[in-house]
Amino acid sequence: MYWSLELASHLEDAPWPATKEELIDFAQRSGAPAEVVENLQEIEDEGDVYDSIEDIWPDYPTKEDFFFNDEEY
Repeated sequence: MYWSLELASHLEDAPWPATKEELIDFAQRSGAPAEVVENLQEIEDEGDVYDSIEDIWPDYPTKEDFFFNDEEY
């Protein structure tokens, strides 16, 4: 499974919280790239409900990851 910011952006408007099947359905209906659907299909699912992309992609970058701190440099 490979996620990128571009691929994850196709799930921003998904109906969170959602199950794996609901996310796959949303991705297909919204015209997301095939890679998004493939990534969602690869999730090991036990009927879980996901609250956000962070539940699917734990390394999803947050705003803090892009925040430039002058004091650090």
